[in-house]
Amino acid sequence: DNVIIGMHTRTRTGVLTALFRPGASRREMAACVEKAETLLKLGSGDLFEQRYRPAGTLAQADRRRLEIARALASQPKLLLLDEPSVGMDDTETDALVADITRLRVQNPALSVVLIEHDMRVVEAFPQHVTCIDYGSKIAEGDFAAVRADPRVQEAYLGKAVAHA
Repeated sequence: DNVIIGMHTRTRTGVLTALFRPGASRREMAACVEKAETLLKLGSGDLFEQRYRPAGTLAQADRRRLEIARALASQPKLLLLDEPSVGMDDTETDALVADITRLRVQNPALSVVLIEHDMRVVEAFPQHVTCIDYGSKIAEGDFAAVRADPRVQEAYLGKAVAHA
């Protein structure tokens, strides 16, 4: 249900269709269930096997995968991920990075904007990095160049590190 709710902007049937054309409504719901199951299988975890568990009982990493699957259900052109690895250990974070990488390979037209403080996650997506400090862009480019920028080091690690 958590993934299917993400499809609400893409469905055609509503209350009237369900009342007066229940067959059409059931067919559309069956298609939504099939798509939701496909989305649940995209991740590296066993989210599909847990599809009948209440979302609140899932592990943090699985809840994050569920959120991403729900977002993908609306067939976006742009996926915004705000701190997707927060609260995860290294193993879960690595699995999430693999999931996002696989997602980008399977959907090359999908643009992903990642807001993240875990530098291992940022480094895994080398296309383009923009570093913002208090709402102002202080550096942009590839990961290595941004990481080496003294303004970035000062903003995130302090002045002593930037001048070391």
